[in-house]
Amino acid sequence: MDALQAIFTRRSTRKMKDELPPRELIEQVIEAGRAAPSGSDMQSTRFIVITDKTVQADLARIVQEEFAKMEADPDMYVALRHSISAAKKGNYVFHYNAPVLIVTANKKSLGNAIADSSCALENMMIAANALDLGACWINQLHWLTDRKAVQDYLQGLGMEEDEFVTGGLILGFGADDGPVRGERKPKGNPVNWVE
Repeated sequence: MDALQAIFTRRSTRKMKDELPPRELIEQVIEAGRAAPSGSDMQSTRFIVITDKTVQADLARIVQEEFAKMEADPDMYVALRHSISAAKKGNYVFHYNAPVLIVTANKKSLGNAIADSSCALENMMIAANALDLGACWINQLHWLTDRKAVQDYLQGLGMEEDEFVTGGLILGFGADDGPVRGERKPKGNPVNWVE
């Protein structure tokens, strides 16, 4: 699969097999993220790769508890409102029980923190598609990054005190024997040419 095909056929895969991909494939995806551009070549995005089911379950419980404490507001981003609502109902698993959860973090003081981590996450999603793995960007930990319970737990996994969660990615083999793929016709993202 060439680079453009990997970009244009990439779709979010949320239903995955429980089977853990070989470590070599996970490492290739991580290295694609680490190879992403960053402002002033700071290379400060931290990758926390979680394959331990107990740790994933602990994080899912913390996320559910923290969202359940929040009140949904009609002006909130729709996915955030959905997360709050689902958490209040119980049994909310933000990472869709994927076998691999990758959390990205970056320096709170770095102006390019979100942009740099976003480039890394995009690289990882494209690499996953090229490697026949399913992936999906998830933001729930980012939305809760200022919650003490989330901070404390992730700091126990290696995130530094001066860092915050910039995003996340789930990774695995698609439940339907491959990642979700398909060409998409853009309906938004306007383009203005100035010639």
